[in-house]
Order: sequence, then C-alpha cells, then structure tokens
Amino acid sequence: MLEGSILQRLDEAHGDGKQPLNLGVYYKNTLVALCHALEDFILDSNSAPLMVTAFQRGKWYLQEADRYSDLADRAEHVTIMATPESGFDTHPTSSKENVVLVHLKPEDPVAEEWHLMILSPTYTAMVLCQELSDTDYGANKPKEDLERKFYGFWTFEPELVRETVELAIDHIKGYQPELAEAMAQKVARMTAESATRQRDDLDAVVSQVVKYLQDSRKTLHQPEQATSFDGFKDLNENIVSNEMQAFLRMAQLLDATDVSNPMAASEVAAMAEAMSQLLDLPAWQAKRLYLSGLLHRVGLPEVTKERNRKSQAQKEVLAEDGSAPKASVLRVMPQLEAISKILTHQREAWDGSGIPVGLAYDAIPLESRIICLLADFQQKLKAYKQYSVDKNPFTHALADCQALAGKRYDPKLLDALSLLVMGMQQGMTLQAYRPKIAMGMWLVDSSSVSKNPTTSS
Repeated sequence: MLEGSILQRLDEAHGDGKQPLNLGVYYKNTLVALCHALEDFILDSNSAPLMVTAFQRGKWYLQEADRYSDLADRAEHVTIMATPESGFDTHPTSSKENVVLVHLKPEDPVAEEWHLMILSPTYTAMVLCQELSDTDYGANKPKEDLERKFYGFWTFEPELVRETVELAIDHIKGYQPELAEAMAQKVARMTAESATRQRDDLDAVVSQVVKYLQDSRKTLHQPEQATSFDGFKDLNENIVSNEMQAFLRMAQLLDATDVSNPMAASEVAAMAEAMSQLLDLPAWQAKRLYLSGLLHRVGLPEVTKERNRKSQAQKEVLAEDGSAPKASVLRVMPQLEAISKILTHQREAWDGSGIPVGLAYDAIPLESRIICLLADFQQKLKAYKQYSVDKNPFTHALADCQALAGKRYDPKLLDALSLLVMGMQQGMTLQAYRPKIAMGMWLVDSSSVSKNPTTSS
C-alpha cells in the first residue's frame, strides 16, 4: 500500500485489535460496476448524502462527470479529489454549488487511489482501492484497460464508512481547511440523524449491485471481448465473486445491527459445518449448508396474512409447482438458486404449521430443517448466556428445542444436536469466525451449490 494513502491509514488503524479489513483484488470492470451501482442508488435513497471521491487522474473524473451531474442534484455535497488536468475545472458539473474540487499534488499518494464514499443518515456505502504497482504486476503488467487490477475493499458498514470519511476530511484539511471543517460538521449532523432515521432498504441496494455486476459480466461474454482478452476467465470469476460478496456483506451488516447477537450468522454456519460431519453429509452439501448458515438472516421469510389464509391444498400446489416465494434478494443470483430455496423454507415446521407454504415432514428440504433448528438453538443459547445466571446454558437451550421435537423440529436432527451439544460441553470448540469476504468465490465455485436441496434425511 502507498504510504500515507487513505487506504493505508485505514488499514493501519485496524491493525491493533480492531476488526481487520476484508481486502482483496478487483479488476477495473468490477469496480466500475460496483461504483455505478452504489452511486445510482443515491437517486433512490431517502436522504441526501455527503459524497467523497478520489480519481487517479482528472481524465477518469471527466469520464464520469456527466453522471456526477445527476448525482450532485440529489446529494447534499460532493467533494472530488484528483490531480488537475486539462478540462478538469471547465466541465459544467464542476461549477455546481455543492460540488468542490480538491486539486491533489502529483506526489500525493491519494492521487493514485480510487475511492467512493457515500454517507447519509439512511444510506452508507464505500469503495476504497488503489491500483497494483509495477512491482505487484511483475511480468504480468496489463496490456489493456480490462486487465488493470486494484487492491482494496468495499462495504456498506456505517461505522467503517464514517471512519474513512473522517480520514479523507483530515487529508483535505491540508488543502482546504474551511472545506474540511464544513464537511466535518455535515458528518456530525448526519451521524446524529442516523440514530433516529430508518435505513434504506438494503435488499434493494444489494439487488442493484448484483444486477450491475451481472450486466458487466454479460458485456464480457460478447464474442469480441472473450476472444481478445487473455484474462477473461479471471475477470469473469472476479465479478461473480463480488456478487457473492454483496450478500455476505449484507449478512454481516444484519449481524452488526443486532447488538445482542452480533455473531449469529458465523455461529450458525460453524454449527452447520459440525452438524454436516455428524450426519455424514457429502462435501458439496456440507459446503452449501455452511453458506446457508452465513446467509440465513438474509433469507428470513416474513409472515403475511395472505399466507395464513391459504388452504392446505393451495400450499401443496405451491410447493409442488415451485411457485412458493423464494428468499427474495438471493434469487437474483442464479448460483444461489439452491440456497434461496433452502432459506425460503427455513421457517417451515415438521408438523406443517410453519411458513411460507406449510410443508411438513420430509417434504421440507433437509438443509432447511437443519438451519431452522440451529438458528433457533443459537438464539436460545445466546439468550441463556446473556440473561441467565444458570451455569448450564447448553442444557437449557437444548431442552427448549427438544420440547418441540415432532412439532417444530425433525426429531432425528435433535439426536444429532444432542451429540453436538455434548461435544461442546466437553470442550469441543467451533471456529465461529467471519469469513474473508473478499475471497467469496470459493463459496460459489462448484455447481453443487445449485443442486436441488435434499428433501429426505
């Protein structure tokens, strides 16, 4: 990383006990699609944001200047950092009252970075990257624009976006102190407002990110691109990986907003991994179950009056013809079709009294039954640990689940959970860690993820 750059300063700040950044490598096309998706959601957001951007060169800003005219009309304030070049100051967007250009010195490390920061009371997003150096490229220095690679990360996390904006403001202070002070006041006000405002629909943001990435990948599949670009396969996988990352980041943010249970997804995934071994599931199914655990909060179905009015005959028809509602946001990614079905049915009950379509017994996918049991057990266990003085939270959480065997839960799975609990009580440690999101491709690199979920045990 470039010494003194915003990315380097943020990474350094997260080196002492703070949650490390999920850094990865991104192709330029991937970043363009990501930035456009995150920027364009500003037009649908419920609040006007503060935008901070950094372009490697003024020419890259000029390519985006027309788009930024529309964004500036919706934003409260836009600060653009780049080295001054021909035409930079003369574009109409630059003359808007709420757009300020910060002319970086050529030797400034931020002049070599590609940043997008969006901060508002209801919507936050960020892309933070810098291009690989000649040393990093080595003998594989890019011959064309498509081959350019960048090191960094992107996120929706409000605290992380705010922290980075504050680093950017500190950097701007050396150029325009009054601007930095005005931006700091806006950040403070927006931070206070965010505590009382309902956040924008994260499902919509993620869906847009995935759509833009998919559109970018379709462009790559045009004959002239596929034949002329040697790194086509790597770039294609990079885009798919980021589609997966969008869902993982969404799941991570859902966990982070639950202050009483911020590790739910990771812990359910870890238990699912262990349960797979106890049930002797094949490797492909264990992998899919682990991913379902990570995403189980993303795919939670809602109870609706319409569903409660459905007759049993209607439910059976829905289940048979596949028209039951899928875990909504997940279905936009074809590679997650099976995961979507698993999580759609994670609230079904063994006796048929669950949602969304009242499946019963072995008609419920096995993975859905497992996630249902483990997610409930994890919640109960967390509650007993936090709010009970009893020294046997495992025993009580297990007993609560066993009381619903044959009703809510598959009795056979309770036997496996009992063995898992026995192991944990005897000192077995489950590695409940947050996955390295930037490496999300390993979760979708097998066709097994798309196999139909199992409906027997």
